[in-house]
Amino acid sequence: MKILMFTWEFPPLISGGLGMACYGMVKALLNQGVKIDLVLPTKEMVYFPLREESDVDTLPTIFLDPVEHTSFTRKRFKSIQERLEYVGITGKPESYLQLADVDEFVRQVKKEYWQSEILTTDQNELWNEMATHLIGDEDLMKKVQEFTLRAEKIAAKLDYDLIHAHDWLCYPAGMLSKRISKKPLIVHIHATEFDRAGGPGDERIHKIEHAGMMYADRVIAVSQYTAQMIMSRYRIDTGRIKIIHNAFTVPQDMVSTKRRIFKGVTILFLGRITIQKGPDYYLDVAERVLASHPDARFVMAGTGDMARKLLRRSANLRLKNRFLFTGFLNRTQVETILRAADIYVLPSISEPFGIAPLEAMAYGVTSIISKQSGVSEVVNHAFKIDYWDIDLMTDTINHLIENPDICKKIGHDGMLEVNRIQWGEAAESIRKLYAHVLSEFIKEN
Repeated sequence: MKILMFTWEFPPLISGGLGMACYGMVKALLNQGVKIDLVLPTKEMVYFPLREESDVDTLPTIFLDPVEHTSFTRKRFKSIQERLEYVGITGKPESYLQLADVDEFVRQVKKEYWQSEILTTDQNELWNEMATHLIGDEDLMKKVQEFTLRAEKIAAKLDYDLIHAHDWLCYPAGMLSKRISKKPLIVHIHATEFDRAGGPGDERIHKIEHAGMMYADRVIAVSQYTAQMIMSRYRIDTGRIKIIHNAFTVPQDMVSTKRRIFKGVTILFLGRITIQKGPDYYLDVAERVLASHPDARFVMAGTGDMARKLLRRSANLRLKNRFLFTGFLNRTQVETILRAADIYVLPSISEPFGIAPLEAMAYGVTSIISKQSGVSEVVNHAFKIDYWDIDLMTDTINHLIENPDICKKIGHDGMLEVNRIQWGEAAESIRKLYAHVLSEFIKEN
């Protein structure tokens, strides 16, 4: 079984939990014999044929153009990182095409595929919905347009059985690939625009999410929380939704022994500093806890559009070096801060799943997670509190600081629990879904 998979993130291209989720998922699928041709938003027109588990770390690369690939194979790179940078895997992929080229592509594809007489009325409506809203001069939207452009060539050239597209950024590429190849499409919803925006959000993204989920043969939701969201907000038929929880594979070389940075208790927020993650609630809690325990240290690790606002507010509250901002952390730095943390807090307003709490728990860090999260469905050894209940979060952290043995015991139990939440089981569910969808497809055709 060979899968054509589109995703916006994959290590070392990571900006959130999607990258690590795809990494664990793909590695486990490869272990079960599934072959994957991975497509990322790279500078060059390449794809990554993954066949063995180890391929997730080396990302073997093939240029779509044979001449360019021959030239590429003759080059010598000092490291895997240098090779990946050459093909354009960076933290923030640039816009590589002229907007005029993208506009022309959209017009041509709309004429050739959207308005095809072969499509049903419902399919035409979905194509028009996606085409109409895949517009805008913003850098991100242009990148999605370019990514979709590449999907046309990749979908026509590669051989595969099924298409798997992750989140709205890849839905247009998945839809176009299905239209070209006539192969079935599974879309994976890791987060909706309602989650990310903490409210209505961008209407264009809502429309693309709706079109992608409606056009797909099946929709994978990462939690019951997310399934309820897409059923109520997007009216997706329950029979087409499959709930498959994310997991966390503990690295074999992970060092979980504590290595303190501060003398006092360290409380950690790790994630994007955006409205979805509730960082302002975290700051409110910090102010109250520090009033009782001034030796504690609160760390906010990550970047996002709210970072500057919270930095100013922290200064106004005179929290000084008791509330620290780290900025973006690479994997090594993330591991360092997790080894130093005693308590992890996820006060998300809306969290479809949440990989970071599992990672924190794997390091023995006692975790406080939002009830409004998918991860709360799969763990028991964590405190589950409404994101808005600042009083209860404050009381809980104070209790843990004042009772270090209890804090340590809960952290240890959480670590044991997470070690049982492996990607193998989730990947098996995904593989079975692939097989079921392919079976239905073969019968229908």
